[in-house]
Amino acid sequence: QVQLVESGGGLVQAGGSLTLSCATSGRALSSYAMGWFRRAPGKDREFVAAASWSDFSTDYADSVKGRFIISRDNAKNTMYLQMNSLKPEDTAVYYCALRLAGVTSVYVRQYSYWGQGTQVTVSS
Repeated sequence: QVQLVESGGGLVQAGGSLTLSCATSGRALSSYAMGWFRRAPGKDREFVAAASWSDFSTDYADSVKGRFIISRDNAKNTMYLQMNSLKPEDTAVYYCALRLAGVTSVYVRQYSYWGQGTQVTVSS
């Protein structure tokens, strides 16, 4: 049984930082890719960032490139999303997801397992 558990969301002022965590269990990650997505109020879920676990090649949405950094702790089977220079438009529920393939994808449908989400609110 694969489980993904996000944490680290909260309320932050514009320009501030937050780091989200995604703890995984139930699968060895070495052959897979993991991603972060978000859903803002009234919008569809959208891609934020992803990484291939084997070589940790990364991919970022243009809207977060240069501000967000994806990283991992192999020993803890945990992925992180460090979010800097946050903007009100970054307000959303953030989800981590596991793709049962070794390359990243920006498509929601290509990820098989999802966490429950964590709320990030950026005030202006």
